[in-house]
Amino acid sequence: MRHELTRLCQQVQDAQAESRRLSIVGGNTKPFYGERNPEPDPASEPLSIAGYQGIINYEPSELVLTARAGTRLADVEATLHKHGQMLGFEPPRFGDNATLGGCIAAGLAGPSRMAAGHVSDFVLGARLLSSSGDVLSFGGEVMKNVAGYDVSRLLAGSLGGLGAIVELSVKVIPQPAHERTLQLQASHAQAIELCNGWRFLPLPITATAHLDDTLHVRLSGSRAAVESAHEEITARRGHQVLAEADAGAFWTGLRDQTHEFFEQRPLWRLSVPPSTADLQLGRSLTEWHGGLRWLSTSMPAAELRPLVARHGGNATLYRAADHAHDIPFFHPLDEVTERINRRMMDELDPQGMFHPGRRLPVQQG
Repeated sequence: MRHELTRLCQQVQDAQAESRRLSIVGGNTKPFYGERNPEPDPASEPLSIAGYQGIINYEPSELVLTARAGTRLADVEATLHKHGQMLGFEPPRFGDNATLGGCIAAGLAGPSRMAAGHVSDFVLGARLLSSSGDVLSFGGEVMKNVAGYDVSRLLAGSLGGLGAIVELSVKVIPQPAHERTLQLQASHAQAIELCNGWRFLPLPITATAHLDDTLHVRLSGSRAAVESAHEEITARRGHQVLAEADAGAFWTGLRDQTHEFFEQRPLWRLSVPPSTADLQLGRSLTEWHGGLRWLSTSMPAAELRPLVARHGGNATLYRAADHAHDIPFFHPLDEVTERINRRMMDELDPQGMFHPGRRLPVQQG
């Protein structure tokens, strides 16, 4: 694989010399994710990381895996599964070609986010191909190895704006010994109240999801812990235990966003404090104990975003309707945060070579 990395470095160096822009591509399973440039850049060319693949090092006893960024996510998870381990943040898989580098660059987590943590919490180290064609190393393969700020964690959600991720070391976790999914009838307001009450209890809840007056609760851990939590959660409350196959299909549908709810357009992704009351803006799917709310609404972005911001959250236009491609994808940043983001991107990519406008709108003039 050394020759493949050399090829990537050379392509970046050539592009820099000729003032060409590069569009970083892994499995190309998430082209919808990020700011939408109204016109393709004729000077841009793809920088494909897909060929730079393979697991470099994996020590199950250390709960750490190091792999090249083009390694297919399916291959990583198959290897982990053989040893009873998994990626704790359950990244969405938008296709068979999804790559490890792509899932970190997007920074998207699945149903377990509130229990397991943010994608960045699992990034231990990374190697980054900079706009100068040099490979920079950050972090390492242990839980705590640096003093100061760990740049490798900034790569989660960077969408290539800081450079092309070429290698990653990630923390993995054991698969739960036992899982059970409970189904309870509850209004949206009731579900938010229940989930926020459970957040402060020592319960092995790894995922919650509310849709159409039905609340799903996933319990994961030892059989004794699951049994105890089951009794506490459902005491004096009607419920149903989903069959293992049905539960697996439900959570996979949410994780990979193949559930019918995700077919709606426009589709908004709201990140709010979990205790935020029901906004009553339309049909919604609520995950992460109330912290993530998928919403399909006709409310204009100019009204929705200030409303969500007043509740301390932000709104991403995750899937736009055909007529709404001029609306910014991400919730506008405040002036200070945007300035910090741009300075960081300018430091690592002063020419704006990588993914122009993907993470932040391109400034005109």
